[in-house]
Amino acid sequence: MPKATDRSSPLQIELSARPAILPLYLRALTARKKKASASRGEAVLASVSLCRQRVDREQLRAYRDVCGFAEGGHLPATYPFVLAMPLHLKLLVSEAFTFPILGLVHLRNQITQHRPIASDEALDIHCELLPAVAVKRGYEFALATRVSVAGELVWECESVMLSRARHSGKDQPLHSGLAALPHGIQDMPIESGESWTIPEAAGRNYARVSGDWNPIHLFASSARLFGFSSAIVHGMWTKAACLAALEKRAGLQQRFRLSVEFKRPVLLPSSVRFECGAGSGATGFRVTDDGGKSLYLSGLLELL
Repeated sequence: MPKATDRSSPLQIELSARPAILPLYLRALTARKKKASASRGEAVLASVSLCRQRVDREQLRAYRDVCGFAEGGHLPATYPFVLAMPLHLKLLVSEAFTFPILGLVHLRNQITQHRPIASDEALDIHCELLPAVAVKRGYEFALATRVSVAGELVWECESVMLSRARHSGKDQPLHSGLAALPHGIQDMPIESGESWTIPEAAGRNYARVSGDWNPIHLFASSARLFGFSSAIVHGMWTKAACLAALEKRAGLQQRFRLSVEFKRPVLLPSSVRFECGAGSGATGFRVTDDGGKSLYLSGLLELL
C-alpha cells in the first residue's frame, strides 16, 4: 500500500509494487480536476518511489522486437521509461495534479544515460511531478524520473507535457524551456536516411510491451473519440525506434543524452523517413513524411 506524508507538504508516495495499469487508466478517464493554474513557489508538487524492481526478461525481449533493438545484456536507454510509466500515471491521477488528464500532449522527452543498465540489476525508481509553467498554448509541466542501482544514479529522464488552456498571460512564451533541445539543431547536416513503414497495429503492439493503452493509439474508432482521424503511434515508440536505428549505424558510448521534440502525431498506418547527421560530439536526427514536408520528430544525441 502507498504511504503519503502530511498534506501540508508535497505529496510523497512510496510503493512496494508496481501499480496496476488498468485502474489507473480508469481513474485517468474519469477524474474530475479543479480549475488549474501555474504553481507558485513549489519545487516539486509530488513524488513516488518504487525500489528493487527487476526486469521481466520476456517483456524486455518483446520490447526489443517491437522497437527494433538488437539483443544484448543491457537495457535499451528508452526502456526505463516503460518501467516508470505506471508511476507517472500515479502522479497524474493524484490530487497534486490539478489539470485534466485527457488531452495532455507529450511535447519533449530527454533521457540521460550515465552508464548502461544490466538487464539483471535491481532498480530503484523515483519520479517527481514538477510545477506547471504558463505558456501561450496553456501550461507546460514535467515529470522527472531518476533510476538508481545500489545508490548510484544511472539514468534520468524529463518528460514535458502540455495542458491546453486559456489564461490571462497573453505574453507568456510559447516554450517553457523545460527539457529544451539546443538551438541550431535544425541546422545540423543530414548525411543518411532510411524509410520506415509503420503498420496500423503499431500502437497496439507497443501498448502490449509498454503498458500504455491510451485509446488514441489503439484503433481509429477509439482515436476519433479524441479528435484524431486515425490511431496515432506512441511518441516514445518513435523515439525508441530512432535510438535503435542510431545504435545499428554506429553503436553508442556508455554515457549520452538523447533529447527529442514531438512535432506532430504520426497517423497509422504511415510511411515515414528517418534521417540523421553527425556534428561535433553529437548526432542530429529527425522523422518526416516520405516527401520531407511534414516533420514528426526532431532530436539530438549528445555524447557525455
